[in-house]
Amino acid sequence: MARLGEFTPQFPDAEALHQGLARWNRRRLAVGEPNAAWREEIGEEARMRRLEGAFVEAFRTLAAPQVAGVPSDPEGFVAWFEALKETGPGQYDQLFAWLETEASLEDVKWFLTQEAAGEAGFDDLVAMTQVKMPTRAKLELARNYWDEMGRGNEAGMHGPMLDRTIQGLDLKPSIEGTLWQSLALANTLTAFATTRRYAYHSIGALGAVELTAPTRVACVDAGLKRLGVEPALRKYFGLHAVLDVEHSRAWNAEVLIPLVEADPSCARYIAEGAIMRLILGEQCFEAYRAHLWAHEHPVVYAAE
Repeated sequence: MARLGEFTPQFPDAEALHQGLARWNRRRLAVGEPNAAWREEIGEEARMRRLEGAFVEAFRTLAAPQVAGVPSDPEGFVAWFEALKETGPGQYDQLFAWLETEASLEDVKWFLTQEAAGEAGFDDLVAMTQVKMPTRAKLELARNYWDEMGRGNEAGMHGPMLDRTIQGLDLKPSIEGTLWQSLALANTLTAFATTRRYAYHSIGALGAVELTAPTRVACVDAGLKRLGVEPALRKYFGLHAVLDVEHSRAWNAEVLIPLVEADPSCARYIAEGAIMRLILGEQCFEAYRAHLWAHEHPVVYAAE
């Protein structure tokens, strides 16, 4: 299995790398104003983009064996892609059965704090990814974004819905308090969406989220319900347990198929993005379990 820790000695301090990238991403994506230091900002941008690019390229090399021989015909590729739900890295991790049936409220709050700090903002990632995409794919990305925006209803916007959960549970996410594996996930998705040479990787990574998230968020929702958390604070998870199933079907049919039909060579890059996203999730789950579990837990979450 590919492991981010195997990037050494190129990146000997993963925590420092990803905290630095996370701080930079926060600064560069924030709404700003003209200022006299713009030349220095461009210099810093170049330095950080080189660092980000070196990380992504090293990660691509690590993930390459898992996409060797990926089909390049549309139907074969989508079949390969959909199989990731059962066989991809990190699927049916024991952590989620434990969160559903055993974890304490403090355990779940720690988990959600990590997830919140590593949240890159699906709506913004989709919006950045769709730039200059072909019409059919762009339209599906637009429909997906419109759902993220609550179809024009502020109360239904997904980002603020998650924010209400964070506030309602009194979570305090911070870069410094977050495991580097979670930061790496957000940094990689941000790199994909903000760098046009990784646009296909972003398509694959975001599609993998839609494909694999429903089973996990359903467990989180059930765990919160078991612990007596009010429905309003669980709404984000309950919604995505259902909505992402349809999103995934539409993504595969309206984004993946037309892109691979138009350019079969892009299949490899989409596949790399998907596998890299799943590897990142898998290593988050391992790190979370290492933190949360002081002893062996008997619950095993198996695919049905």
